[in-house]
Amino acid sequence: MLAKTFGAAVYGVNARLLTVEVSVSQGVGTSVLGLSENAAKESLQRIDEALQNGGYQQSHQKTVINLSPADIRKECSSYDLPIALCLMATSGKLSYQKNLDDYVILGELALDGKLRPIKGVLPIAIEARRQGFKGFILPTENALEASIVNMLDVIGVDTLTEAIEFLQNERVIEPLITDTRDRFLHSIGEPEADFSHVQGHETIKRSLEIAAAGGHNVILIGPPAAGKTMLVKRLSSILPPLTLMEALETTKIHSIAGKLGVNSTLLARRPYRNPHHSISDVAFVGGGSIPLPGEVSLAHNGVLFLDELPEFNPTVLGGLGQPLDDHKVVISSTPQAVELPASFMLIASMNSCPCGAYSHLEKRCSCTSESIQKYLNMVPGPLYDRIDIHVEVDPINSESTASNRKIESSEQIRERVIQAREKQSKRFEGSNIIHKNAMMTAEMVQEVCIINDASKALLKRAIDRLGLSPKAYNPILKVARTIADLADSTNIGFDHLAEAIQYRSLDKDKWGTK
Repeated sequence: MLAKTFGAAVYGVNARLLTVEVSVSQGVGTSVLGLSENAAKESLQRIDEALQNGGYQQSHQKTVINLSPADIRKECSSYDLPIALCLMATSGKLSYQKNLDDYVILGELALDGKLRPIKGVLPIAIEARRQGFKGFILPTENALEASIVNMLDVIGVDTLTEAIEFLQNERVIEPLITDTRDRFLHSIGEPEADFSHVQGHETIKRSLEIAAAGGHNVILIGPPAAGKTMLVKRLSSILPPLTLMEALETTKIHSIAGKLGVNSTLLARRPYRNPHHSISDVAFVGGGSIPLPGEVSLAHNGVLFLDELPEFNPTVLGGLGQPLDDHKVVISSTPQAVELPASFMLIASMNSCPCGAYSHLEKRCSCTSESIQKYLNMVPGPLYDRIDIHVEVDPINSESTASNRKIESSEQIRERVIQAREKQSKRFEGSNIIHKNAMMTAEMVQEVCIINDASKALLKRAIDRLGLSPKAYNPILKVARTIADLADSTNIGFDHLAEAIQYRSLDKDKWGTK
């Protein structure tokens, strides 16, 4: 006797549906095809115990379980529930009133028959609807996430018994229905960290506003305890809110990585990822036998903050090249290359020298020029080139904290950022790839960032007198274009360019000399 249903496996950010088949015939022994030997043994033991503890006795016959296609690597425990339901269908003791072929079924079984949540539910639900399935039977704790996808009956069950009774029409379980747009809008809320709580640091606030408006990467250089981390934590609060499509894409990535909590739904806030400098290459970029997203993908549509940048392993930092250039990661460690989204704002921070006092206004630096240069060289040069804004952060002084100047809230700053982004959306509306100033190619910079003769002379003087690297030319023009957008100016003015020039600290030839 043969029973069949459908499961799914996730590769990259997309799901592939799998066929789960169970055949019972005369003889003895059980074989599992499509899983590794150890995974098959573990799965069979869990299923056998769950069936026995649920009061469902199995007949001792020859049983063949097949998960196809066999060449796809699978999260083994997710197939416990569909295999158990197929085994019960072939036992001759139960006759399901609902057709197993109508459902995608996934869930991990505990030994007492309870169901445990799984990863990657959202992309599986999207694929199930695309292929015309009636419903999705899965653990209750995952049901809210799956219900984001409409036109699919999402049936949440807590135990194996509930799933069997539902299929036999002995238990009524209403499909979970969610108004996706309404839930998304009510989940946004206000950020906890707000720039209204920060006194002083006006230059840094301004540089982060420019970065948010144009999607520019930033590096903050300054002594310890100058407030770098505190400022970066507030950057997400001035970024434009996620669109519904961005939220779906971001949620898919976090679902696959198992980063969504129990009974989670759409992520409504932009991600903020702050990995420790001891992170491994795979955890940072992504990968594994079943490729999972790394930090660069978990930061997609949000912020990736690398604190103490020189402390990161050079091979980890080397992995930033592709995502910063192409806004994606291609993992080739498996037979089939997997592509993961990775479009984020990179914000990095570092001391100005090994002791941290090189640019300090009050403390004296004890480092030699050689040690400072060695410290700076711990970060690959190509990474510096991909960062548009370099800002020196000085410790806040008593005059700044005592100032009566009105402090702007994140909401006020965010309004300007949104308006600037809208201008860029119109500017690049003919492109499917570029939609922010920071993403412009060298050719587009020449076309979009036009400056007059006085501004050209200023830029030439800056490069000559300040010793700026020729590689700073395009980043300065990109940042100047964003400053002009914030000022609601059609053209890049002299003042816009002058402000952009000051955000290139690390390009100065004199940096590190004493």
